[in-house]
Amino acid sequence: MSAIRSHSQSLAKAVSWRLVGSVDTFVVAFVLTGHPGAAGAIASTEVLTKTVLYYLHERVWLIRQWGGRKVPDDQESHD
Repeated sequence: MSAIRSHSQSLAKAVSWRLVGSVDTFVVAFVLTGHPGAAGAIASTEVLTKTVLYYLHERVWLIRQWGGRKVPDDQESHD
């Protein structure tokens, strides 16, 4: 498996994680406020900001490599 992820893979991973995170945010906000409208507003607001932040965070980690090896483009697996 390649240590390199495409931008589309990073975006898909960010979106799927945000869905999980947004459900969590909605539940916590609902428990704290008792208002589904307020919980929905909080959860929907953080979707965009946290998706962008996660994507950027993922790209920085991949650029840094942290000891991983870069696979040449012609040898990269396309699973």
